[in-house]
Amino acid sequence: MHAIFNFLAQHSTSRWRLLRAIRRVVRVTESSLAARLSSEASSEHGYSSIVVAKMADRFRVLSVMGRQLESMGISTSAVLRLAGLPSELFQQTRIWLTTEQMRAFYDAIAEISGDQAIGLRLGSEERPENYSPIAIAALFTRSFRDALNRVARYKRLTSPQEIRLFERGKECAVEFLWVLADVPESSIWIDSCFAWTVTIGRRGIGRSIHPSRVELRRPIVNKQPYENFFSCPVKLGARHNRLFFRVEDLDQPFITHNADLLEVIAPQLEAELTRYLANSSLKEQAKGILKRSLAGQRPRLEDVALELRMSARTLQRKLLEERATFHALMEEARHEMAHHYLRQASLELNETAYLLGYEDPNSFIRAFHKWEGTSPGEWRSTHSQRVQ
Repeated sequence: MHAIFNFLAQHSTSRWRLLRAIRRVVRVTESSLAARLSSEASSEHGYSSIVVAKMADRFRVLSVMGRQLESMGISTSAVLRLAGLPSELFQQTRIWLTTEQMRAFYDAIAEISGDQAIGLRLGSEERPENYSPIAIAALFTRSFRDALNRVARYKRLTSPQEIRLFERGKECAVEFLWVLADVPESSIWIDSCFAWTVTIGRRGIGRSIHPSRVELRRPIVNKQPYENFFSCPVKLGARHNRLFFRVEDLDQPFITHNADLLEVIAPQLEAELTRYLANSSLKEQAKGILKRSLAGQRPRLEDVALELRMSARTLQRKLLEERATFHALMEEARHEMAHHYLRQASLELNETAYLLGYEDPNSFIRAFHKWEGTSPGEWRSTHSQRVQ
C-alpha cells in the first residue's frame, strides 16, 4: 500500500493532494469506517452508538463544511443561529442532521449569503482533501456512469436520500430525492448536488464536460449563473429537478481510475452497506431497490436479484419464505412512491404515471383507486404539500 502512495506522489503535485485525502480515508477504513458512518460522538445529543440502519432520518454533514462556508465569507455562527442549530456543531467530529434540520441549515445558508446560486459554489469543491470516502471511491471507478452508480449505491449510508438514474433515448437523467421529507428538497441543496455531480465528472474525465440540459422546479430571477456553470440550457419552473447528460458522456473513462486504491476503500463501504442491509428484511431491501428503479420503467425480477447479488430463482424462493411475492412488492413500491409524487404539486398525473412505470395514466388511476378507494386527484387535494 505504501508503495502505491509513494509511486503516485512522485508523479504529480496534484496527485499528492489527492493522496493526502486517501491517506485520511485509509486510516478511517482500517480503524472501521462503520464507526465513522454509524455513530455520533456526542452523547449530549443522544446519538451515541446508533447504527446507520436506525438513523434513517439523518444526513451526514462533513465537519470541513464549516471551514468551507467561512472561506466563502459566510459566517457559520450566523447560519447555525438562524437555523436553530447548536453553535458548536462544527466542532463535533461526526455531524448528523435530520431532514428538517438539513432544510433549515440550507435555508439559512441562502439567507445569510444573499446569493441565490450559493449551492453551485458549495457543490463545486475541488480540494480532494475535503472529499468524503464515497466521493473518492467514485473518482477511482472506471467511468462517469460507474461513478454515479457507485454514489447511488453508497449514499444511503450517509443520508435518507436517493439518487435516481434513468435513460431515455440518447440522454440520461439524474435526480436527487429526500425520501423522508414531506416538504420539497432545498433548492440550495439541489444546486449543490448538481454542481457536485458535474464536478466529479469533470475531475474524473479530465475535461470540462457539461450536461445537455438542466431542469429546476423553482423560478429564479437570474438564471445566468446556472447557465454559466453548467454551460447548457437551464429550464426554470420545471416539474422536477433533473440533470441531463448525454449517454456518450456517461461512458467516458475516468483518468482518475485506480483499481488498487479503489480496492482499499470499496470493501469497507461494501461491508458497511452489508451491515446496513442486514438490519432490513430481504423484502424491504427488494422494495427499496424497486423504488429507486421505477423511474420511467418497470424493473424486472432479474434486475433486483442482480443488485442483491443472487439469482432470480433464489430471490423468488427467499421472498416466498418471507411470505411475499415480487408482484406484491412492486405494487407496494408503486403505492408508496405514488404518495411521494402526488405530494409534489408541480407533477402532473401523467408524469406521475410515467415515473411509476405505468404505460398510460389510466392504468395508474385504476391502480390508485384500488389502493385508496379514491382518485389520485382527490387524494392530492386532501394531502396537499406545504409550499416551499
